[in-house]
Amino acid sequence: MSESIEICILAAGKGSRMNSSRPKTLQSLAGRPLLEHLLGTTHSMSAIQTHVVVGSGSDQVRDAFATSDLNFVDQTEQLGTGHAVQQVLPHLTANRVLILLGDAPLVSAASLSRLLAAECDLGVLTVDHPSPFSYGRIIHDGDQIKEIVEERDASHDEQAISEINTGVMIADVALLTRWLGKLRSDNDQEEYLLTDIVSIARQQGHRVVAVKASNHQEVQGVNDYSQLAELEQYYQKLAVARLQAEGVQIVDPQRFTLRGELTAGQDVLIDVNCIFEGQVKLGNNVKIGANVIICNAEIGDDTVIKPFSHIDGAVIEDGCSIGPFTRLRPGTYFESAVAVGNFVEIKKSRLGVGAKASHLSYLGDAIIGTGVNVGAGVITCNYDGVNKFETHIEDGVFVGSNTSLVAPVTLGEASTIAAGSVITSNVPSRALGVGRGKQRNIEGWKGPRDK
Repeated sequence: MSESIEICILAAGKGSRMNSSRPKTLQSLAGRPLLEHLLGTTHSMSAIQTHVVVGSGSDQVRDAFATSDLNFVDQTEQLGTGHAVQQVLPHLTANRVLILLGDAPLVSAASLSRLLAAECDLGVLTVDHPSPFSYGRIIHDGDQIKEIVEERDASHDEQAISEINTGVMIADVALLTRWLGKLRSDNDQEEYLLTDIVSIARQQGHRVVAVKASNHQEVQGVNDYSQLAELEQYYQKLAVARLQAEGVQIVDPQRFTLRGELTAGQDVLIDVNCIFEGQVKLGNNVKIGANVIICNAEIGDDTVIKPFSHIDGAVIEDGCSIGPFTRLRPGTYFESAVAVGNFVEIKKSRLGVGAKASHLSYLGDAIIGTGVNVGAGVITCNYDGVNKFETHIEDGVFVGSNTSLVAPVTLGEASTIAAGSVITSNVPSRALGVGRGKQRNIEGWKGPRDK
């Protein structure tokens, strides 16, 4: 029979030290729950099934991953890690099971691959830790593990050992079932501890080996917000290293935040305090100024994003200039060489080649042609309280400052709109549209300052 694998993720912990209403595995790391990071790593392992042991806040965990094909297993009593795995045994059909911790989400695929490849009945992922205090120490017997000794039970010499247990294991399912059946809770915690299966397996003559993780940070667990912040820093460090290797210049790696996936072309420059969320794609020679937030967007070659701009759900073609202080909302599409400046907000609109809106404008639900110039203070009035209407501005139109375009309305090709107008009906091509109230001057007027 060919070898098959299932995954068991222990995610029943409450995380009481976080003083949070959310279960620990739903705490956010780089914009995603801890458990989601772990599932992303295991996705390519071709496991028959992934089982998640839940306890405190189980409904929240189930709801957060309701669209997944995970098998949730309840641990109604918190009686230790060994007891948690016991709850999964009736669900296992594979030859081997990979046991992971839901609060240690950044274990690498490379480390897990080495563990899966180990020839053993029981494999334990270990790591050399620079500060092993409070961790279980790995006691070797030749090329095998003899036992795992907890800090409180370790002798002086054993406490000097730097190799620790990470809690990640690979085990033969049939043997694991026998080992778990021999666990006892006569310890300080009065719990059934999974680590005890190591000595049980050795006593029965089975092969138990250690496989070392790449570094101690990838297997770091999260018990409080201080540790979560440390893990966040490690995650961002990895993201920066990958992007730098791909040719991205990040001005200050300590002031860069990735909360999703970022792909970039050559000669991209990212200034300080920039945040990237969701799926972001940057073309070649893109320059991003300080304090920019980009979410679910695609930015074309040679585009410049100036400081303090916020781009969400937009597609930007080549050679555009955006900002500073520009907000682009979902549904925005810029063709090439579009320029929008400070305090311009655009929503669900398409701007043609070379269109400009230099400052202080709102453009929503608009189709804007090539070479259009939108003056300061121009807004599209597209909502009547019930419906959204479109504004169409054809090629070459000049819209004067402080103009309100009341949709639905079309400005014909090469037309001009006088400054200060309220345009409520279509303007023909090459015409001048004027929508102003008649000015009156009252001679000799006495105002409040004259009293």
